Amino acid sequence: MESPVSEPEDPEKTTLELLEQLRQHSELLQAVQVSSPTGRVNQKKLRQRFPPELVRDAVALYETRQRAKERLPKADQLWLTRTGLEQATTWLVAKHKAKRFQGHKKVADLCCGIGMDTAALSKETHVLAIDSNASMVRRAVWNSEILGTASHVTGEVADVTSRQWNDWLIHADPDRRGDRDRPTRQLENYLPDIQWMQNLLEKAQGGAIKVGPASNWPQHFGNSPCEIELTSLTGECREATIWFGDLAGKTTRRATNLTTGETLSGDPDEFSQQKITDMQAFLCEPDPAVVRSGLIDAMSSHHDFTRIDYEEAYLTTSQKPQSSLVTSFAVEAVLPASLKHIRNYFLARPRHHYEIKCRRLQIDIESIRRRLPIGEHEPSTIIFCRIAGRSKAVVAQRI
Repeated sequence: MESPVSEPEDPEKTTLELLEQLRQHSELLQAVQVSSPTGRVNQKKLRQRFPPELVRDAVALYETRQRAKERLPKADQLWLTRTGLEQATTWLVAKHKAKRFQGHKKVADLCCGIGMDTAALSKETHVLAIDSNASMVRRAVWNSEILGTASHVTGEVADVTSRQWNDWLIHADPDRRGDRDRPTRQLENYLPDIQWMQNLLEKAQGGAIKVGPASNWPQHFGNSPCEIELTSLTGECREATIWFGDLAGKTTRRATNLTTGETLSGDPDEFSQQKITDMQAFLCEPDPAVVRSGLIDAMSSHHDFTRIDYEEAYLTTSQKPQSSLVTSFAVEAVLPASLKHIRNYFLARPRHHYEIKCRRLQIDIESIRRRLPIGEHEPSTIIFCRIAGRSKAVVAQRI
C-alpha cells in the first residue's frame, strides 16, 4: 500500500504560527533579554528550556529591538523584523505625516509592513492596514496596540495592486528593494512599481506615497500636480513624501526640519538664481531637506542669503541667521585650499579639534587632520568649497 502523500507546508502559515507562539512565550523573551551576549549567540542553554525554532526567532527579535531604540519609541515592546525595521518609517516622520489625515474616513495604509505609519495614522483616524505578507499585517496590528489606537485598525492580507482605490485616502510605502537585496534609487524597480504609483495619483482621492529621498522622484513626479515634501531629522534627510489629490498643499515643494518643526515651501521655478557675492560674516549650510527639495534659492530669498558659487549649496550672509533650516558658521578666515596655507594659519593658534567638511571637492579629510598642529585653543571647522569658481578653505566657528 502506498503511503499517503502529505501536503507541503505553507511557509507563510508556519511563520505566522511561530509568531503567534512567540507572543505567548513572554518567559522566553525575558530569558533572552537577561542572557549574556555569548548565551544569545550559542543559544545552548535557551534551547534546553524552550523550542529551538522559537529561540532563534526570539533572539532575532531581541537584536532587532536593540537596533530600533534610536528610531522608535517603546522599541523593546514592538514586533519587528530586520527587513521590516530597515523599511519602516521613523516614528516622528510617521506622526508628522499622519496629521494630514486627521478626521478623514476611508484611509488605507498600503504595503503597511511592521506598521509604523499604521500606528501613527490610527491616532488620527480609522485605518485599513494592508499587506501581502500575513505576518507583517499581524505585526502592524500588534504594534498599533503599543503605539497607536488599536480599535482604529483593521488588518487585511491582500495584494494592494489587485484593486482600485477610488474614493480612498491612501498612504503607500512600496518596497524600496524591489526584488533585490539592497535598496534601489530607481522607482521603476520598486514593488509595486512607478506605474502603480502613478495610477494611485489618478484613481485615489488623495494621500501620500513614501519614496527614498535620494531616489529619482524628480524624474517621475517633478512636474506632476503634487506637493513633494522632503523631511529631515537630526541633520539627515529621511523621506520624500509625494502628497497628491485632497492632501496635496498649494505648493509644489516643501522642506521640513522635524527636529525643530520649521518648514519652507515654494515652487523652485518661481525663484531666480541668487547672485554670487564674496564671503560675508556667516557661512550657512542648508538643511539636507532644503537641498534635495531644490529650494536653496527660495531659502536665499526668504532670509536674505546669497550664494558663494552656483555649484555649491553653501550660502552666506552678513547677519547671524535665525532659521533652523541652515547650520551656521561664523567665518574666521578664507584661505587657499592647500595644506601649506592651512597649516601656516593654525601654527599661531593650534586648535584641540578640527572639524573638516567638504561637498564637491575631492579632499582626504583624515590625511589633512593628521597634519594640522594640535594645541589648546578652541575647536575650528574647516570647510572646503568653491567660492566664485575657486577652491577655498573657510575657517569658521560652528554656531
